[in-house]
Amino acid sequence: EDLKKAWEEIDLEKVKGIERTLKNAYDNDKSIFLIGNGGSCSTASHFACDLGKGSVKDYQNNSEKRFKVYSLTDNTSLITAYANDLKYAEVFSQQLKNFLQPNDVLLAITASGNSENIITAIEYANLKKAKTIGLLGFGGGKAAKMVDEKIIVNSYNYGIVEDVHLSLMHIITQNLKNIIS
Repeated sequence: EDLKKAWEEIDLEKVKGIERTLKNAYDNDKSIFLIGNGGSCSTASHFACDLGKGSVKDYQNNSEKRFKVYSLTDNTSLITAYANDLKYAEVFSQQLKNFLQPNDVLLAITASGNSENIITAIEYANLKKAKTIGLLGFGGGKAAKMVDEKIIVNSYNYGIVEDVHLSLMHIITQNLKNIIS
């Protein structure tokens, strides 16, 4: 019942807006960076996989346009080096400093919207004039006020928020695959 209620409150126009932003990045050869912690970390990684691989029609076609998408959650050596040598709050923002350009996209997935490493990355992305998107829960937290676009799952239950985020990821990637086909 709680999962059903959370889904019923998702604004489909906001989903379409996020799809347009990601399609615009694709059309303009901009990069998309995904971040998250815990369950949201695995969704970020999965999202990058589905956008990068799942949108390809012909794997043998060397000239087929592809999404430039990166999950900043996947390099554990780099993440732990930044966490150890600096602080955990900088594990994503430091990675962005290597790559992020104006009009690239940072997509932050976070149930609470308050994780310091997510907030620091959004701050840096905003400074660099990147587009920022939040898949949020728990009322949106600090991130809700910082991102350009957001979907806030109306729940304070991690399982429900993460389930909706994962489903949204699949919906968005499938819709984008159909749009670019």
